[in-house]
Amino acid sequence: MYGEAFAAAVEGGHLGGWARGDGEPVLLLHGGPGMAATYLSSLPDELGTGYHCVLFQQRGLTPSTLDGPFDLATALADIVAVLDHFGIDKTYLIGHSWGGHLAMHAAVAISDRLKGVLCLDPLGAVGDGGVAAFEAEMAARTPEEVRARATELDDRAMRGEGTEADALESLRMVWPAYFADPSTATPMPDDMQLSVTAYSGLWESLVAAMPELAAALPTVTVPMGFVAGAGSPMPVSASIDVAERVPGAWVDVVDGVGHMLWMEQAGCVRAAMRRLVDAG
Repeated sequence: MYGEAFAAAVEGGHLGGWARGDGEPVLLLHGGPGMAATYLSSLPDELGTGYHCVLFQQRGLTPSTLDGPFDLATALADIVAVLDHFGIDKTYLIGHSWGGHLAMHAAVAISDRLKGVLCLDPLGAVGDGGVAAFEAEMAARTPEEVRARATELDDRAMRGEGTEADALESLRMVWPAYFADPSTATPMPDDMQLSVTAYSGLWESLVAAMPELAAALPTVTVPMGFVAGAGSPMPVSASIDVAERVPGAWVDVVDGVGHMLWMEQAGCVRAAMRRLVDAG
């Protein structure tokens, strides 16, 4: 991104992040869970001018508090804390992957603080949210010689075991599989970090809450859009199944791109954001 650094006070410490630009407020929610926010640093450039973009690191990694609790209720409270820090009454939310799933919860729980929600190739909320299909496709795209090792390390992390080094080793092995063409994948950022504790805690919380979220989707009143990569390991149905339950929601399916949409096709997220703003 990076812009002006900030620290928003929360229970047990603070949430660190960066803000940049002028115009409509946009809060960016990174994926993971438990992943460094900095891989989204190019997203404000993708959006272009006219937006005040705020990116914060979700708790579990610096520059934010390393302490939990790591659950959905806390993650939603942290969104509100960042908005309050900036004196933002209502914002647009853009969430990628896990961040897109969190944005769905925000659309239900804190709709009074939102102007609209844009979910970028998110984990879904109907059935298993596309998890089984995603995991199978990621495994199929990962070279056979490292596939078993990557799966073993990821399973450890999901149980809250292993180390950050283990989790990073696994992510490095599978990173190209996120892209429509793994052979031309953008390299994994050198500053990537992972919190195993945040990953396992939030994953357990989101899985437990998924049926309740699915049932609440028809009550969403804020404008909501989705951008899905036709070449992503995350199935397009993960976005479509949610959009079909949210009144007025829409889905843009982008050909030739994978999970990291804006890295693979410049302008696709910008166009979707303009559609969301114009609809509001």
